[in-house]
Amino acid sequence: MSIRICLSLILLCLLPLQSTAFAQVTGREVEYRSGSTLLKGYLAQDSSLKGQRPALLVVHEWWGHNEYARKRARMLAGLGYVALAVDMFGDGKVAQHPADAGKFAAEAMKNKEVGEARFAAALEFIRKQPGVDPTRIGALGYCFGGGVVLHMARQGADLKGVVSYHGSLATDTPATRGKVKAKILLFSGAEDKMVPPEQVAAFRKEMDAAGASYRYVGYPGVKHSFTNPDADAYARKFDLPLAYDRKADEDSWSQSVKFFRDIFEK
Repeated sequence: MSIRICLSLILLCLLPLQSTAFAQVTGREVEYRSGSTLLKGYLAQDSSLKGQRPALLVVHEWWGHNEYARKRARMLAGLGYVALAVDMFGDGKVAQHPADAGKFAAEAMKNKEVGEARFAAALEFIRKQPGVDPTRIGALGYCFGGGVVLHMARQGADLKGVVSYHGSLATDTPATRGKVKAKILLFSGAEDKMVPPEQVAAFRKEMDAAGASYRYVGYPGVKHSFTNPDADAYARKFDLPLAYDRKADEDSWSQSVKFFRDIFEK
């Protein structure tokens, strides 16, 4: 084989890597408000990109706005999106114990109007950022955050699509027919004690009745918090039914990447 042919083959192999090899992903802490509540988020983007592009909101687990949420925002920025890891608890609060996590989550959502307003504040903030196409915005959430993005979709939030990873499916404000604008992609573990089969069945029935565009992916043998590598440590420390699952994590991310690419290109 000639040297010229070898070089050509090497260049072909490198082509898929060009978009990430020269990416200049940066992240910075940002502040915005919902009423009198200060919210502390994290904005990630590729500064080498020009022109308007889609944006995504990342809603944290019940632990709060931590490094895991920021990591996901940077991963999305590496794909060309402007990503905001939002703060639903206020003042950037992060829980160190499940009791605190439950308390923070309850405080944020006990008055649904408060939670909705905080999400809306993040949506308004991202829309105003340079390089963001305000007509192409989506959201993804983990655990508590998965429940949040599903709730906002049920309320008819102006989003192109939402993805929920091991998020709660229960609701006392079910979607009504024609109200859900966002396409929905949902990932859950079949062994998730916090999202039992009856919740899944009720969610499917609700979405069908509402005429929503959704897809559910269930992973056999997989537990709650399967996308977070820290889940195993949390499980040991606090005796929680959590477990990281690399295959489910990677598969759900791969499907999510395609999901957002497809809905934003339409």
